[in-house]
Amino acid sequence: MLQIMASNDDLAELFFRTTKRLRRTQAARLAPLGLTPAQARALRIIGRADEHGEQPLRMSALAEHLGIVPRSATTVVDALVAAGLVGRQADPANRRATLVTLTAAGREVLARMSQARRDAAGELFTALSDEQRRLLRDLLATLADDTSPPASR
Repeated sequence: MLQIMASNDDLAELFFRTTKRLRRTQAARLAPLGLTPAQARALRIIGRADEHGEQPLRMSALAEHLGIVPRSATTVVDALVAAGLVGRQADPANRRATLVTLTAAGREVLARMSQARRDAAGELFTALSDEQRRLLRDLLATLADDTSPPASR
């Protein structure tokens, strides 16, 4: 049992270091776009809603997707509005709710941001062979898709 725990600790540490490296690389590639990681995540979520015909997106839904309180989402959206990347309007169905939509400039930056993410991932994963990438993808999919409560594992 002790050997398994040490192995789990090693895996967790390596996973943490790898994700930290990926985030650092992505942040460096996003910097020329003038976006923080939080703004980039928000823009991706709003963009995903746009792709699925779910625009405009309510601020409360954006906050939920981001895993933050609505006030924090407002701060993120304020910066995106100031940069001209998203628009904000009152929800005609509920005057207390606010809707956000991508602007044309937001779509352009989103495309550049997607390329920056692909470049950052390519930089990280270039050390792996095709077979190692397939194996890593399968392993990560298994971990990402596990929805059982942590205590039951």
